[in-house]
Order: sequence, then C-alpha cells, then structure tokens
Amino acid sequence: MGETRVDLLHLLEDLRDAYPGSTEETILSEIVANSLDSGATTITITTDPTAPALTIVDDGEGMRRRELARYHDVAASAKTRGAGIGFAGVGIKVALLVCAEVVTETRRGKHHVASSWRLASRHRAPWRWIPPLGLVTRQGTAVRLTPTNALSPLLDPGFVESVLRRSFEPLLDPALAEILSAHYPRGIALVLNGPALEHQGGSAFEVAPLAIRVGRKRKPAGAGYLLRAGETLSEERRGVAVSTFGKVIRRGWDWLALTPAAPERVAGLIEVPALAECLTLNKADFIRAGARGATYLAYRKAIQEAVSRQLQLWGDTGEPAERARRRAARPVERDLEGVLADLADEFPLLAPLVEQRAGGQRRLPATGSGSDVIERRAPLLAVLEAGPRTAEPATPAQAPSQEQAITPVTTSVEPAPSAQLEPGPATGRLAAGSRTRRPVRYGLSIQFEARSDDAELARLVESTVWVNEAHPAYRRAVASRSEGYHVALAVALALAALAVDPAKEHAFITAFLARWGAAIERRGGSRRR
Repeated sequence: MGETRVDLLHLLEDLRDAYPGSTEETILSEIVANSLDSGATTITITTDPTAPALTIVDDGEGMRRRELARYHDVAASAKTRGAGIGFAGVGIKVALLVCAEVVTETRRGKHHVASSWRLASRHRAPWRWIPPLGLVTRQGTAVRLTPTNALSPLLDPGFVESVLRRSFEPLLDPALAEILSAHYPRGIALVLNGPALEHQGGSAFEVAPLAIRVGRKRKPAGAGYLLRAGETLSEERRGVAVSTFGKVIRRGWDWLALTPAAPERVAGLIEVPALAECLTLNKADFIRAGARGATYLAYRKAIQEAVSRQLQLWGDTGEPAERARRRAARPVERDLEGVLADLADEFPLLAPLVEQRAGGQRRLPATGSGSDVIERRAPLLAVLEAGPRTAEPATPAQAPSQEQAITPVTTSVEPAPSAQLEPGPATGRLAAGSRTRRPVRYGLSIQFEARSDDAELARLVESTVWVNEAHPAYRRAVASRSEGYHVALAVALALAALAVDPAKEHAFITAFLARWGAAIERRGGSRRR
C-alpha cells in the first residue's frame, strides 16, 4: 500500500506567501482573530525580549482536550464560514516557520491542558502534552511564541501596536461600536504590556457618517464614515477600508473602482459583517466567483453608491482622465446592457452586474430567505444616513416624494429627518445638493489594458471586465474590423466563472453570444421606432 507524503515546510511557506503582509504581521493578526472568534472580550498581549517570547491570552470559551489535539492538524477547524473571521484552520500554523516553540494553553470547564509544538524537519511538526504554565487563570486560551530570532518584530511593542491598529481599526473606533455590538455585545479590549489601547476615531476637517441598508430593513447591514482632511494623509490611511467583524480586509481606492479628485486627502472606514461569508483563505480579499462572489459584488455596489453620493455632496467629481476613459468604453457597454439584463433571468448570479435604471431595477428571480435572498435578488441600495459634521450645515438634497413608485424587488427609502441630509430616490441617481442630479451606473463596465504575458482574452476585476488589447486575437480583430465580436466573446469568457460552475461555462458562453447576436435586431427596431 502506498503512502501520501507532505513536504510540510514547503506547504507552510506557500501558506505564508498567500498572505499580503509580513510573516510576523500574519501571525499576530491570525492569533487575535482566533481570540475574537472564540468570544473573547479582553485580549492581553505581552512582549518579553529577554525571554524572548510573545504571549497572547484571551478570555474566550477555550477548548477541550480533543479540540486542542485537533488544533495541531493543518486545515482543521471547527468554525463555520461567515460566523466569524476565521474558518480554514491554517493561519496560526505559519508561526512554526519563525518560532522555535509554540506553546498553547487552554481552559474550558474541567479541561485545562497545554501543548508544545515545533517544526522538527521538512516533513515533521511534532507536538506533545505539557503541564499548564498557568497563563490562563479562569477560562480562555493562551499562545506563547518563542521566536528563533531574538530581534524578531514580534518582540517589539511598537510593531505589535501598529499591526493591531491597522488590522483591527474598527474595534478601536467608537463610530463603529454600534454595528459591532451585535457580534461583540460586551465590547473588545486590546491590552498591550499593561494598559489597554486607547480608542481613536476619524479626526479630520470633515467627517460624514454612512449607512449601508439592505432591502427594506431598517437596521443597516453596514456602517462607517468618510473623512476629508485639509492636508495630505499618510499612504496607509488613504482610500476606503472595508472590514468584517472588526478585521480590515481591503484598503484603498482600487477595490472600490472610485477615485476622487484629491484621493490623498480622502479616507474612510466601512464595517460590513455579512461579508465574512465571502472571505478568501487568507482573509485578505473576497471571493469573486459563484454565489459568494455575487454576494460580494452586491455589497460592493451598495458601498459604491454610499461613497459616490457623499463625494458628490462634497463636489468631488473625480479625475478628468477617468471620465474620458469611461466615455470611450460606454458605447460597448451599452450594447451589452440588454444582453446582461436578459441573461440575469437565466443566470441569477449576474444580477449584481445589471445596470441601475430610472424607475428601479429590473425584476430578477429571487428564492429563499436571509442571505440567500441577498445573493439572488437585484443589487442592494446604500443610503447615506446623515450629512457631514461641519461647522456650516450642508444644503439638504431634494427628498423623494411618497408618490414615486419603486418595483417590489428594489430597496425602499424612508425620508430622513429634516435636520439631516435626505437621500434621493432609488433610481441610480446621486443627490448633489443644489446641483443638477446626474445618472450614475454601477453595472458592468469595460476597460482595456495591455498584458502581453497573459494568454487570457479578458479578466473580471470587481465589476469591470479588462480586455487584453495586447493579445494577438485582439490585434487580429482590430485589423479585420471585428472588435465588437471580440469584446463580446472576451466579456462572455470573463463572466463565465462568476455566472456558472466550470462544467456549464460552454453553455453560458453559447447563450451569451446568442443573446448578443439577437440584440442588434432589437436595437435596430428601437431606432426605427
């Protein structure tokens, strides 16, 4: 009988490389995330350069003896995806690469056990039971790391504090305490070498709170704020950060596909707990394919609407070059809008890419309840709850009249109090104070880029299809004046991974091209009328 062998060192190195930050940052953030998932309210971190050792103790629910034994298996986890930050059981294993020993002590009821773990060779990571060191007094789990390098950043209190503030910023921001209270009712205290880290909110020239609402629910599905500073912000603070259960996942402007006129002076933080279901293995990005990808795109569209509305209120219209590129790609997008709207009936996961239209979204098939409805119904609507907190009150936008009709599957907006800014109707238009409101679309967009080393015709990034204009097939299409068919085929190939399973991609591409071919007849009839 044969035997499967694993190069454990190689596997751990691959896991380490999958995380965007440094190894030490990954280890620290993963251990704290495990503590949060265990229901801890106080996480105590102690650095001891003389030992040398880093100790992290929480007051969570702890583990039983058999759970601690399974804890040493790579990719073994009892967590449920979407119920917390972690779910894969691989993050803390990276510590074996830089630590001579990993001691884990846990206490739950009558179970009080501890283990010692190390990487002995490329294929072996033995662990053994040891007497508890007394790190946990009542209940919870403690992890003690002994770095192989006495100068490791894990022993530097300044490094540890910077990682905690950057990775778990929502936990230290009073503005997000309300939305996080549902998951952390008693709050979270991060203690470093004695004192607890102080809470810090967004302080700038202007701060505008945001709320993301799902469907007709009164309770926001996400909350946060945008801030506009009078001076240039540091590189790591620029852009909008999105977090889930207090862990920052993405930061910047690229993931949101929005760029203000002064991006170096605008920042924001938005917490959406429901996005935990869409996390990738390394918790540094979101899944872009299948049902979870559709959920992420729907929430992303809701965040786009909230951020765009506030940028409009601030008079921040974005870079002229970006608007020029959008105008250049708009004719191609318009030709495919009807195709996507028709295909959304047959392939519901395309719903988040259907353009918003005046009068509400196209009715899409929706089944089930709860999170399943979010995945299968029309795109969500983001609502700005209040205007910017400035010395001078902002001019309120025109409130929607009660007679305006909205289709059943679109979100409904209730008028805000007169003292607050009131959002415009859910017609894909942004309120801009006394300015004329202009239509804004958050459907599928098409851009062009040159990737000579890429064999793919196009790729889907967020809700944008990037067509590879350096591909030989594209150059041939340009020479033969058949760019339209090439772009349609490239869009179909890029959307197939999101819309259907791999086994059904051929059927999707065939249906897409058939609808695209029939669209020209419909467009011609519309012109004659």
